[in-house]
Amino acid sequence: MASFRSSLGFFSALLPGLFLFIPGSHATLRDDLPPQKKQVLLGTVTQGLAMAHVQPEQIDDNFSKRVYALYLKHLDGGKKFLLQPDVKQLQRYETSIDNEIKQGKSEFLDLSTKLINQRQQEVQQLYKELLGQPFDFTANETFETEPDKLGFPADAAARRDYWRRLLKYQTMTRLSELMDEQDRQKTKALAAAKAKPSDATISAPVRTPAELEADARKQVLKYYDDYFNDLAQTDEADRLAEFANTIANTFDPHSEYFAPKDKTNFDIALTGRLEGTGAQIGEKDGQVTVTYIVPGSASHRQGELKAGDIILRVGQGAAEPVSVTGMRSDKVVQLIRGKKGTEVRLTVKKPDGSTKVIPIIRDIVVIEETYAQSAVIEEGGKKVGYILLPSFYADFNHNGGRNSAEDVRAELEKLKAQNVQGVVLDLRFNGGGSLQDAAEMAGLFVPSGPMVQVKSRQRAAEVVADPDPKVQYDGPLVVLVNRYSASASEILAGAIQDYKRGVIMGNTTYGKATVQRMFELDELMNPELAALKPFGSLKMTIQKYYRVSGSSPQFRGVTPDIPVPDGYSALADGEQDTDYPLPWDEIAPAKYQPWAAAPPVEKLKAASATRVAANPAFRLLTDAVQGMLKRRDETQVSLNLTRYRAEQQEAHALNEKFKSVQQQATALSVTALAAATDSSRAQRFVQPLRKDLTLREAVAVIKDEL
Repeated sequence: MASFRSSLGFFSALLPGLFLFIPGSHATLRDDLPPQKKQVLLGTVTQGLAMAHVQPEQIDDNFSKRVYALYLKHLDGGKKFLLQPDVKQLQRYETSIDNEIKQGKSEFLDLSTKLINQRQQEVQQLYKELLGQPFDFTANETFETEPDKLGFPADAAARRDYWRRLLKYQTMTRLSELMDEQDRQKTKALAAAKAKPSDATISAPVRTPAELEADARKQVLKYYDDYFNDLAQTDEADRLAEFANTIANTFDPHSEYFAPKDKTNFDIALTGRLEGTGAQIGEKDGQVTVTYIVPGSASHRQGELKAGDIILRVGQGAAEPVSVTGMRSDKVVQLIRGKKGTEVRLTVKKPDGSTKVIPIIRDIVVIEETYAQSAVIEEGGKKVGYILLPSFYADFNHNGGRNSAEDVRAELEKLKAQNVQGVVLDLRFNGGGSLQDAAEMAGLFVPSGPMVQVKSRQRAAEVVADPDPKVQYDGPLVVLVNRYSASASEILAGAIQDYKRGVIMGNTTYGKATVQRMFELDELMNPELAALKPFGSLKMTIQKYYRVSGSSPQFRGVTPDIPVPDGYSALADGEQDTDYPLPWDEIAPAKYQPWAAAPPVEKLKAASATRVAANPAFRLLTDAVQGMLKRRDETQVSLNLTRYRAEQQEAHALNEKFKSVQQQATALSVTALAAATDSSRAQRFVQPLRKDLTLREAVAVIKDEL
């Protein structure tokens, strides 16, 4: 905390004198944005980051190039609107944005706003014309779905052709789904008639392909009507907020600027996680993606929605779904949120390229399912303990609440009472939380000592240690991780690995080793600038953490001792896939004593590799992942409906084949050690574990060590 107070004080001291002598800074805030507010906000955000960020950028031409490239991506990342001559105009400012900010100018921002508004108005007339006639889905042409592989259109004619293909692609995907839905209805009606001929009712009339195509175009048209209506609401203040956020993002992807209304949504996201669907979403390249499923939530209990899914449409019950591609995430959240007991239907694109409609009944989170839970697995005459930790939680206000370290300690005691011969600690999909709890949890498995090092800018690294010399559990230990294991999960996994206390299994973790704090800009501004408030908030990265070995999990993540194939995790993005991530680095190691009875990692790794290679389910999963990776890299999609549907069916068939092979595997014998008598909750906990390939392999590794 000392290092944080230092950063806060440094940042606070920076701001009071900023822009005190800007002419007209006492002007009343009008409907149009005062130039003075642009100057104050952009200057404050830039200088604040440059002086208090944990690893700041120099405000120079290189900084200017970074801001230019990222803002162009934020402004028109899909390359749908701007033309090459527009980009050429903006490129004149590529190395002068730093000078503009220092001089209180905003020519680049103003010109980009003018150009994007003009081009959006032109396209608004274009899409209606293109959707006015049926598309020919028999032609052998393609559409490039990855904007990074495209250049900006050379002229209006090239842009028109891009939009024709885009609208054709979106209509085709919707048409294919309508065809699938009609086939399902026909199958359902036939089954009902066969089961009870006397009760058979007249089914809905079968629509012709032409009728389905017209319906698909109508739905795409409705989406773009709403989309351009939203674009029309974007004002100068929104552009300013996006530009300020871009400046923050060029320092690192976790530093962000929040306009006042966005900060309100951010607070809701933090405090309102316990109702609705429990799916947290984000944006990437114009796509709305699921970033996290809250344990115990409606989405978690339903089981089909996964982190990494791309949300294409949102429907309310049986109502016509709304396309959300390209929609702002705050509007998508509003569509997904709803009262307990109501249904939302999410059409998602899976990592294998297939689409799926997932119905979810909104509900509150079952709080107990967000906490650590344990079970006993009996396999081959051995008893292995299992602990699931969905997140690192703590009672920061000391109000008698629970914390994850104490809960894991309690679960270990339960398992020891069951005489387990090994323990599997599951950190898969654990996005982190309390750093202190991660350090204390590592201390449950080793004697007292340093567990993680935290470093602020211009300060020596501080060691976070576990003061308790007692080892709560000293038997064989496997820690499961995947690409969604981040932050505090990486601290714990890294400590276990550095101390050679256990075996880390799974996939390389996310790679986030930074700490952020929120600064309310209004509280730090000089009173002379009161007339220009509100200014919003700045979330800034102020610290980095390092393993006791001195290496940081930043960017690289934690590499498992024993890799295991994992479908979703293998396709997930990590820190290295974000824009301008902080690089990996290392500091001096802390003084620590590795575990004397270190597991024979190389021997265990070799035995595991042999088993995985011989397991048909793992072989099929590996093939499926390779196919998914290939399809993900092949971003040009066919606009031939027959070919597109064949590719969809192939992906679906491979997915079903994997499920079938997995279900044929012998189930693990898993018994929950639930404190409560809620049998349905215990069943929800153990059911997915019985057919969990990675967990079965973890149990086998522990048996090898015994």
